[in-house]
Amino acid sequence: MAPKSQKQKSSGDRKNSKRSKPKPILPESEEAETLNMESMGHPEIYPLVLTTQTQEIFNCRIDEDVTDEQPYKLIKKEDIFADFQNRAAVSDFYPVRKVIQEYPGDELLVVYDKDFRYGLNFYLIGTEEGKENYLNPPEIAEQQEDYKEHIIEDLYVYRPPVSKPWVSLGSEKEIEEESVKESTKQITYMISRKRSKFGAPIKFSDQNASSVKDAYIECTAYPDRNFTLKQLEKDVGMQVVPKVKDTSTQTRWTYPKNATTQYYPREFSEEEKEIFGQSKTLSDFLNNVSVSVEIALQQNEIMNTFVDDWKCLAEEESTFGDKTDTHLKEYQSFTDLHNLTEKMVTSVSWHPTIYGLIAVSVAVRLSLEERVHFSGKLLLQPSLILFWSFSDPIHPQLMLESPDDIFCFKFCPSDPNIIAGGCINGQIVMWDITAHADRIENIKTGGSRSKKATLKPMFLLEPDSNKEATYIRHCAVSSIENGHKKVITDIHWLPDTFEINRMGSVFENRSGICCQLVTCSADCTICFWDIRPQKALTPQSVEKKKEENIEIPFDVPSTFLHLDLSWKPLIKIRLSKGETSLDHCPTKLSLNEDNLCKSQAKKPVNLYTVHDGAVHTVQRSPFYKDIVLTIGGWNVAIWKEGISTGPLLQSSCAPKKYTAGHWSLTRPGVFYIGREDGYIDIWDLLEKTHEPAQSQNICITMITYIKPWTFSAKQQFIAIADYYGTLHILEIPWTLSHPSTNEVSSMNYYFEREVKHLEYIEQRKKIRDQEKKEMELELEKKKTKTYQKSKEQLEAELKMDYESYLELEKTTLINLGFLKVAEKMSFMDL
Repeated sequence: MAPKSQKQKSSGDRKNSKRSKPKPILPESEEAETLNMESMGHPEIYPLVLTTQTQEIFNCRIDEDVTDEQPYKLIKKEDIFADFQNRAAVSDFYPVRKVIQEYPGDELLVVYDKDFRYGLNFYLIGTEEGKENYLNPPEIAEQQEDYKEHIIEDLYVYRPPVSKPWVSLGSEKEIEEESVKESTKQITYMISRKRSKFGAPIKFSDQNASSVKDAYIECTAYPDRNFTLKQLEKDVGMQVVPKVKDTSTQTRWTYPKNATTQYYPREFSEEEKEIFGQSKTLSDFLNNVSVSVEIALQQNEIMNTFVDDWKCLAEEESTFGDKTDTHLKEYQSFTDLHNLTEKMVTSVSWHPTIYGLIAVSVAVRLSLEERVHFSGKLLLQPSLILFWSFSDPIHPQLMLESPDDIFCFKFCPSDPNIIAGGCINGQIVMWDITAHADRIENIKTGGSRSKKATLKPMFLLEPDSNKEATYIRHCAVSSIENGHKKVITDIHWLPDTFEINRMGSVFENRSGICCQLVTCSADCTICFWDIRPQKALTPQSVEKKKEENIEIPFDVPSTFLHLDLSWKPLIKIRLSKGETSLDHCPTKLSLNEDNLCKSQAKKPVNLYTVHDGAVHTVQRSPFYKDIVLTIGGWNVAIWKEGISTGPLLQSSCAPKKYTAGHWSLTRPGVFYIGREDGYIDIWDLLEKTHEPAQSQNICITMITYIKPWTFSAKQQFIAIADYYGTLHILEIPWTLSHPSTNEVSSMNYYFEREVKHLEYIEQRKKIRDQEKKEMELELEKKKTKTYQKSKEQLEAELKMDYESYLELEKTTLINLGFLKVAEKMSFMDL
């Protein structure tokens, strides 16, 4: 049998012979050598491929003219030459034409190779001797074999083996499958320590693993039904391995010992001092180096020689990163899958102490008329504040219930377990989650992307783990009659440094605990609230106290029981409309601790018409307490307290309406603004002041709230809420989170320059107004000024008027034909 490669080649040659086109006969120098079986010991045999057409031409069809009993055919030499003339190079005998031309006989023997012993379906015997041996095989073959057995071994002629190309039959795959290979990747750990810390005392302390980044990683095992396969058959390969021995060692700890030493300075004697003082060599040396020492001292005073210039350059270059480094990267998103009603996110707040925990308030997307129409259905739906964690993006950790939709809420700075929120109906709601603090503190928050891989998909969760979220009822609700009458638009806790009494006076808060709130509402009022129990002005009777006692549910803490349904504002301030007749109300508050004092003005001190829509963001810069950012309508403005001439920066109209905004927490010149088309504009005042530095699409609907958060010095996040109730968590890139070396001073210089620019404009305006007044006075003087004329001047003016009248009369008469030109002279003489 021939090798597989030769069989494949023969079948390919047969296919190609059918499709081949006639080719011109090449000269003998360019022809390939004729293939024969000399390597197999048969130089007279030449394999051929005879196609079906050739078999029909020479009457050598397989299984008809050529069979197993008679596998050969004698073909005349003349017929082959005639085929050369007809088909030229297409002829199947063309490869052996040289053998055919040199053949001495008239008939050639073509044999059918059924078993492909020589690689092709036919072969040609090119010699007369080989033809006779095939047609008349010798009868003494057995005698020759017996004779070969009796040949003496000394007459054996050695023939070296002929190298052949190796043909793959699949044995190397079996060897590779049975070979033993290392499947697990080897991990190398290197533990190092500074030389100076060898032998240092060690102190162990406890810490909260959930509040420290990368403190621990818990990989809990769970059964996976998709990959539980029963093993029926197993192939095991064994190989000799060296013996393995586990050993451990511990660095020997030597007891530390205190060692001290004392040295004395070397001092010259009086004689040596006199000798060195009179030394000429020393005086020459001091005179030579005194100039260079003075220069070095002056350089030390002018600049710091120990500053690492390369480090400063690297820091500056890091602020100008790649284009891929300037875009916000999607980190995680949260959507409440349990409540499928159409709700939007109204407010977002990160937990002050627990990393990776964020609270979100949601409200129904309905107008006032629709709320009145569907009021019955809305009472059956709970109004919630959802607590989301990075470890579980599907299930909320806590759900705070409220009597109506919450539009703003804040954590208490002194006690994060206390939360205050403002409702759409004007009520203040208080929650106390102290009983659930342990649960949310033990949540695996995770600050890196590697920990996200430990989360299980929802369809793999066990039935016991897919529990319902914990609902927490509110502790206290303010009185409807004495509070706000419309939706509460903003709420803030007063700092723990001061308080406000009923008279509006500010005094020091000695307890150091935040206990007062300030709210603003759409009913043009600002209210101050106190969560501490107030002393009653008139003592109540015992019977009345018994009537007011209400049974408290077991799951509601009694922290603010004294405030429930009876909570009244400490101070209520009504804002006047000022000089305008339009309806307006406060939407946001911004408190300045230094300038907060008793309010006595009945009208606003300053009134500006800068924004072309409702102002929804009023926020102070975290770096400059007197710089305020306001966003409303289609533009942005930056103000400075104490400058009443106008904003320091006012942007042009944006292509879409602005809906939210926030300052950057780490860069003083960067702030983020959300638009109604789902884009977020990132402003960098160090790069551009007339337009955003870049814009990025976040969602397909309106952005309702923006809240950044610093996880660590190397990682910062920004929470962006949209109108469809989805909370997007994005990672802030390095260029937007790390300030340059002098960014604070650069921005301060920019604000000071804008203040000077406003002052210059105000001065020029006053000068122009003064010039305008002077010009108007001059015009009035010119109009009222009368000239006193003499008698001669009046007579001369009258005479000139009379002469002009006579001239006019003459021209009129001439034109009418009453006077002729000839009569002109006589008339004038007259």
